[in-house]
Amino acid sequence: MLKKKYDSTMKTAYFDCFSGAAGDMIVGAALDAGAPQELLRRELAKLALEDVDLEIRKVSKKGIAATLFIPQPKNTLDHHHRKNHEGPHYRNLADIIDIIEHAGLSKWTTGSAIKIFQKLAQAEAKVHGASENEIHFHEIGAVDSIMDIVGACVALESLAVEEIYCSPLVVGRGMVKCAHGLLPVPAPATAELIKGIEILPSEVEGELLTPTGAAILTTLASGFGPMPALEITDIGYGAGQNDNPQMPNVLRLIVGQKRLNRGSDVLSDTVCLLEANIDDATGQLIGHVTEVLLQAGALDVYTTAITMKQNRPAVTISVICPLTEADRMEKILFMESTTLGIRRQNCRRSVLPRVYQTVATAFGDIKIKLGYFQGQPITCTPEFADCQRAARQHQVPVKEVIAAALAAYNAVKT
Repeated sequence: MLKKKYDSTMKTAYFDCFSGAAGDMIVGAALDAGAPQELLRRELAKLALEDVDLEIRKVSKKGIAATLFIPQPKNTLDHHHRKNHEGPHYRNLADIIDIIEHAGLSKWTTGSAIKIFQKLAQAEAKVHGASENEIHFHEIGAVDSIMDIVGACVALESLAVEEIYCSPLVVGRGMVKCAHGLLPVPAPATAELIKGIEILPSEVEGELLTPTGAAILTTLASGFGPMPALEITDIGYGAGQNDNPQMPNVLRLIVGQKRLNRGSDVLSDTVCLLEANIDDATGQLIGHVTEVLLQAGALDVYTTAITMKQNRPAVTISVICPLTEADRMEKILFMESTTLGIRRQNCRRSVLPRVYQTVATAFGDIKIKLGYFQGQPITCTPEFADCQRAARQHQVPVKEVIAAALAAYNAVKT
């Protein structure tokens, strides 16, 4: 039987970054929008970071009530200095991944937090001219950054949002003080993280978008731009620790339902298309590059047979990826393939809403992927990995399992 019905709405979170964003502001906004404080404390306690307490309280920022989230270090005289990279708490990326992997958090929170730290590590490493495994990180090594990033993932997962969008980013202006002295705003690591993302000017002096905030949003957000059409259900405000003279230092989180069955429910976003023509690589190498790109998070990778100069048979490797992942995918192409040049363009794409359902067959449960248009399923595809596994287990042709899955779905659909 089908274990899930199609839902004509999608719960969506939209971060309105009119005053920038930081890791603690993201957590505070999610708490203010309804994420359970008790759950957050319980999950963060699993990290076993004994040198930190959580301070969560309501504050007012220029008349707007907001939630302040501060991982308060124990036995530290000046928390503000530590936030500016002057404290003793340094960890490398491997240390942080080990802490997260062994904390017993949910699969989504664990995977998302690690991806955020990896992206932040890559940005810091590029700025410092070293590999992410060699460099000692200041910002990401601090205990409060671990709490901010893991806390953001825990809080957003507890809200049960299915997609996350973000406004264009406001970064501030002027200079910011860090362990290396005064640096321009946006800070170098932040600038690396927001490549390909629209930013807006600001009259506010100082750093409004922190590296941690940028890493969280560019990892979790599906897109950046105007707020999509929503039926708003909850609004939360996360407070920053400083005060701005011109505007409230808060991050607004808007949570609502996006209806998918009003007219054409095709979803759209912008992705990056990378392409490279290669005439001097073996089929084995091309297959290897394709696999590495997909494992690294590319949305799709495909090859096209072409003919190049002097009638040489060749291939075009095409990579579709999120805008924020373009630099990383380009690096993989240069490092793993023999190409000397890569073309890049941003493309608008239309995507059908997808729902995964499960049908029971004589070969076990098989997952079905459905594509919906105007509230009705118009595509139905059994997951090949499920069919392949069942075929091996029962020693039958895989096409027999596929047929059984389709028959089971057609027998119970309404």
